[in-house]
Amino acid sequence: VQPVESGGGSVQAGGSLRLSCFAAGYTGIGHCMGWFREAPGKEREKVALTDKGGNIIFGDSVKGRFRISIDNAKSTFDLQMTSLKAEDTAMYYCATILCDRGVVEAWGQGTQVTVSS
Repeated sequence: VQPVESGGGSVQAGGSLRLSCFAAGYTGIGHCMGWFREAPGKEREKVALTDKGGNIIFGDSVKGRFRISIDNAKSTFDLQMTSLKAEDTAMYYCATILCDRGVVEAWGQGTQVTVSS
């Protein structure tokens, strides 16, 4: 399943943005998904992902500021970002993950988030 992201844009520091990821029929029990980001000159890093136990795991840099919302009926896996910082500026990617192996199965095309200070 190819995930499709939407909702990126530009915002001032301290603001909020919501990114949405649509993966037809993929959300729900037994399926894992994640949000990752890649800033210029940096490696792609984990933002948040679900594991096969249904737990949501956040990267250290976003804990307490970002939240995940899952709607199985709509097959969406949304990332709610608050208290944004300039260092959150990056291309954000949604991914489907093979739960048992913990590896990415498919990447979305990405959506840009720019936070100005």
